Amino acid sequence: MTTAFDEMKGADGQVRPAYAALASWLEEVRPDVLDHRRQEAEVVFRRIGITFAVYGEAEATERLIPFDVIPRILAAAEWDTLRRGLEQRVKALNLYLKDIYSRREVLRAGIVPDDMVFQNPVFRPEMNGQKVPHDIYVHIAGIDIVRVDADTFYVLEDNARTPSGVSYMLENREIMLRLFPDLFSRHRVAPVENYPDELLASLRSVAPDTAPGEPNVVLLTPGVYNSAYYEHSFLADKLGVELVEGRDLFVKSGIVYMRTTQGPKRVDVIYRRVDDDFLDPLAFRPDTGLGVAGLMSAYQAGNVTLANAVGTGIADDKAIYSYMPEIVKFYLGEEPILKNVPTWRCREPDHLKYVLEHLEELVVKEVHGSGGYGMLIGPMADKAQIAAFRTKLKLDPKGFIAQPTLALSTCPTCVEAGIAPRHVDLRPFVLTGRDKIRIVPGGLTRVALKAGSLVVNSSQGGGTKDTWVLDT
Repeated sequence: MTTAFDEMKGADGQVRPAYAALASWLEEVRPDVLDHRRQEAEVVFRRIGITFAVYGEAEATERLIPFDVIPRILAAAEWDTLRRGLEQRVKALNLYLKDIYSRREVLRAGIVPDDMVFQNPVFRPEMNGQKVPHDIYVHIAGIDIVRVDADTFYVLEDNARTPSGVSYMLENREIMLRLFPDLFSRHRVAPVENYPDELLASLRSVAPDTAPGEPNVVLLTPGVYNSAYYEHSFLADKLGVELVEGRDLFVKSGIVYMRTTQGPKRVDVIYRRVDDDFLDPLAFRPDTGLGVAGLMSAYQAGNVTLANAVGTGIADDKAIYSYMPEIVKFYLGEEPILKNVPTWRCREPDHLKYVLEHLEELVVKEVHGSGGYGMLIGPMADKAQIAAFRTKLKLDPKGFIAQPTLALSTCPTCVEAGIAPRHVDLRPFVLTGRDKIRIVPGGLTRVALKAGSLVVNSSQGGGTKDTWVLDT
């Protein structure tokens, strides 16, 4: 694996311009001060209750996501490239979804294989021919970005269902403003605090045409036992909208209502953090207690907007991901601004052959996996792990893709031994409204806190950082 690109210092050891003020501040600040602020940040996070649950643990304990107090910094020009690439990608995702559930020109043109869509467990035949308000399927996207050198950003993953993590982006900024006002005063940092306003404006803009007056928006959560419940309650509070569970809503005459102490109140837009399967027991899983009976009939009648739309999983599957460069060109007639990581589709015999011969060098992922689970990182795996994955691949090649092991960029990070480089990725949040695409500058930087580790997911021991985009 090649040497990782250090975002603060170039190959010549010189500090890159965006990091100049931070580098001089780090030289001035005493290690004990930095460590004390790190502990203060942890106390604040514990007090406000930012935790997440790790699925599969016997006790399902609530954990605190570690927060690193050294910000990750992007120059205005770097962010401008990212912003343009993100807008382009999300436009293409929305056009692809509209096409898949209507004319299917991308399939007829042979860009994406039919079986990859129709045999996909996240394809929703209920959405065939369904008109969604204003042709927007992905209202909130979390696009995972990695960097390998000064000029090259790759999209690692498109999260088009119910992307999470934005509460950490907002809380990280708030804590940095509180603990490091002196460091902020040396930089012109673009704000992220307006994200809730931008999200609410986007959601209101996509209300169905049948909505009377100012649209009523609610946030639908699976409830307190969901690992992201903190984020659901945090966002509802910031947006100034009702946080509801399925039992708080009902459908009558094709319209969704919320139960209130003043009687039923019409609901026009549902920002749902409940997966497709659990949305409506009459349309999907009949055993779910999380959804709203009749919700799909109200949706199909055009009386409510679901953000994100039902069936968006067919756009963020890791095998569909591998076709995104062709999808961008097909719908927009443009070259992709952001690159895709080269991907081998194990469903194709020649790809599978290559992957089986090079397992020690590759990252292998489950097509429907998430959270860093079910992965093989070849260069860091032992012989037993590689042998087990070889068997898995032979049994179910369609269930996996493989990619080269990228040398993710590193940022200075506060660890027990002092300040050291650690690998990072970035999840910007892209909001698509009826009127425009909105992206607050920055996003959630996730950091692999273990030395040498490339896995940044919180469920696998990763932490987060504040992301500063410098205003020019």
